[in-house]
Amino acid sequence: MGKVSVVMPVFDSANTLHNSVLSVISQSYPDFELLIVDDCSDDNSYKLALSLAEQDKRIRCFRLPCNSGAAVARNKAIAMASGRFIAFLDADDLWLPDKLEKQVEFMLSNHAPISFSSYYKIDGEGNDIGFVGVPERVSYQDLLKTCYIGCLTAMYDTHHFGKVLMPEVRKRQDYALWLTLLKHTDYAYGISQPLAKYRVHKGSVSYNKFSAARHTWRVYRECEKLPVLVAAYYFTHYALRGVLRKYAPAFARLTGVMH
Repeated sequence: MGKVSVVMPVFDSANTLHNSVLSVISQSYPDFELLIVDDCSDDNSYKLALSLAEQDKRIRCFRLPCNSGAAVARNKAIAMASGRFIAFLDADDLWLPDKLEKQVEFMLSNHAPISFSSYYKIDGEGNDIGFVGVPERVSYQDLLKTCYIGCLTAMYDTHHFGKVLMPEVRKRQDYALWLTLLKHTDYAYGISQPLAKYRVHKGSVSYNKFSAARHTWRVYRECEKLPVLVAAYYFTHYALRGVLRKYAPAFARLTGVMH
């Protein structure tokens, strides 16, 4: 059906790396390679990665000579990839066991060059704390308004795009990549079933809303080269949707009580 190259950047992730890798090698879809790129960690992440690679020949490990950021680490993995499909998983997130099987089947049966799925949110201890659903499909203009694509759920087909690298910016490089891909196809297609678990912690972009907003603006201006007024238009949509996502559940509970 098509080999999947799984891109995993690692930085000081010794506490979570084993479980993340386990969620990959336990997949019901066996035709994959896991490319782990250590971004010059200060802990024993790289040593642990090498140990895991000794136990499963589908794991390949690399190490950057100096700390360069997630984009550089991911691009190293993409450059070394040999699979038809490129998928992404950070070293603190998890996949459900049938993620690859269902996603590859979905992409092939629907002729979808890029896909993504719903996912669960978990805390630092792995407890479920939320759910993120996705639309059936999104266009380039849709994605400018808000990023519906969780990096841990995304997969693209190199038969359609070739190998496409992430812009080497420190944050939101995944968002910039999805926008780049959507310039070369009409839609990215969503899978409603949750296929992954995203860990929310103080270091994650989603935890720091101000930082996420600042880097989103940089994607508009520096990566997409949008004029200021056009960028402001899309940023307004982005900000309003963020507010709605944050306060809509509380408003729904309040109105439910009042009625």
